[in-house]
Amino acid sequence: MSLRLTAVVAVLAMCLSGCVSVMDEFADRGNVPIPATLVAQMSEKGMSPASPVLIRIFKEESELEIWKQDRTGEFAHLKTYPMCRWSGSLGPKTTSGDRQAPEGFYHVTAAMLNPQSQYHLSFNLGYPNRLESALGYTGASLMVHGACSSAGCFAMTDEGVEEIYAVVRDALGSGQQSVQVQSLPFRMNARNMARHRGNANMPFWNNLKEGYDIFEATRRQPQVSACGRRYVFDMMFADAASLDPLAACPVAEQSENPLVAALRATEAVAYEKAISAETLAPVHAYADGGMHPTFRSLLEKRGADRLSKMSSRTRVPVSRPDAALVDPHRP
Repeated sequence: MSLRLTAVVAVLAMCLSGCVSVMDEFADRGNVPIPATLVAQMSEKGMSPASPVLIRIFKEESELEIWKQDRTGEFAHLKTYPMCRWSGSLGPKTTSGDRQAPEGFYHVTAAMLNPQSQYHLSFNLGYPNRLESALGYTGASLMVHGACSSAGCFAMTDEGVEEIYAVVRDALGSGQQSVQVQSLPFRMNARNMARHRGNANMPFWNNLKEGYDIFEATRRQPQVSACGRRYVFDMMFADAASLDPLAACPVAEQSENPLVAALRATEAVAYEKAISAETLAPVHAYADGGMHPTFRSLLEKRGADRLSKMSSRTRVPVSRPDAALVDPHRP
């Protein structure tokens, strides 16, 4: 074998070894087990790693909640994770490049998990969904991921996303077809709806609250369809899969759950009281997202470089730290 050929073979061997090493690292990263302490919490609450999962995201509070089905068949709260960074403002994402984190109802399948994410681990929300696509909304690759950097995604830190990813992965691997993610502007109680009643997004948020109320009242996952340019919940259509999101809703069967009806009646009374007591929340022309108070405190005390090291194992820079420090979305 010539010296040149020998050198080429050696280089190829080194490259192959390096690639295998990198792929092994990605595989290991995506297979990190759910922490034993979290599995123990599941057991105490009548859940298991195989139990179905539902996720709720709240922008204004900068929090992500994980819910799992317990032995009763209802969803129960497992854990709340503080969000390190989200971008844009309160309201839906409509345009590619607008830095908006999306709001709506999404369904995450196993194919949408990404163990090779540049932000440690991630899963795609599936924006735009059927309704958003029909409305002409544009954009792609809106994720829940690690680090503390966002350009339309929800950044949870590497440590946080590692737990969330593992819980979602194990549920999908145990037979759950998709995980519903409810991405919401804030906790949609009467007080917050009253605070934001002057926002131009209120008609859209009233629509989201219909699904929010179903989950709050029943602790079960609402069935989500789209017609009439809006989400519709728990409606029994003859052929839901072929619904045109832009066309008028066809005749459908619906009988409102008494628990949901009772909650909505209570909320209506509370809303009227809140209108007289709550100051309108300011509507910002543009504000670049938010950050949970725990991370904002770290940013204030230790600076962006230190928070980057704490939130990302590869030291992904904190996105727009100056904007995070003046976050107007703090509740």
